[in-house]
Amino acid sequence: MPTFLHLFFLYLCTVFFSSDGTQLIVVNNCKEHVWPGILGNAGHQTLRGGGFHLYYGEQVVVDVPERWSGRLWGRQGCCFDKNGRGSCQTGDCAGKLHCMGTGGVPPATIVEMTLGTPTNPMHYYDVSLVDGFNLPVSMIPVGGGIGCGVAACEADLNICCPSNLVVRKAGKVVGCRSACLATGDAKYCCTGEFANPKTCKPTAFAHLFKAICPRAYSYAYDESTGLKTCRAPRYVITFCPPN
Repeated sequence: MPTFLHLFFLYLCTVFFSSDGTQLIVVNNCKEHVWPGILGNAGHQTLRGGGFHLYYGEQVVVDVPERWSGRLWGRQGCCFDKNGRGSCQTGDCAGKLHCMGTGGVPPATIVEMTLGTPTNPMHYYDVSLVDGFNLPVSMIPVGGGIGCGVAACEADLNICCPSNLVVRKAGKVVGCRSACLATGDAKYCCTGEFANPKTCKPTAFAHLFKAICPRAYSYAYDESTGLKTCRAPRYVITFCPPN
């Protein structure tokens, strides 16, 4: 099993092969295969075809253009044919290995980022539980200096997921739905009359997620503690990070 120091050594090695842009070093520390999916926001390109496969202990370096904005998530329990068609138990993107502009089906733990804008060079990023949870994940800046935060949900929320939010496949708990996904209620989804920070407040489920994963977004307007800011040349995104 790769140790944290071993993985960190691998991270540092990438410094010698870095480009001028930002790098995402995506690591699978889970004891199972993970298929990361990547989706650019509107107007932003798809990176690495929108998805790839990681063995346990494997890492991939993704070069990101300046001011890129988008999301990354982990898929699990996937099976694809030689043409990249198939399905995943969680995070599936239209049955494709390479998501190519398609988002993941919730529940899925999402890493969101906006790496600068034309008027602001800062990087903003978070780990979000708004679409539910399937895998622990963290995003850690490397070389960003003092004040750069760690975004993470390092615990396995599937273990303590409320029974009415549990998602099972083949008898195994593989995900934990958000209250919005489970009920469709505007109060939980922050829609309609609740579509602003004054009326959309954390629910009992959001408080539970926050208590277990204090460095993650627990509901739509959880910016005070969920959103991180930095300006680093590279970030390590680890599935199943050391807890």
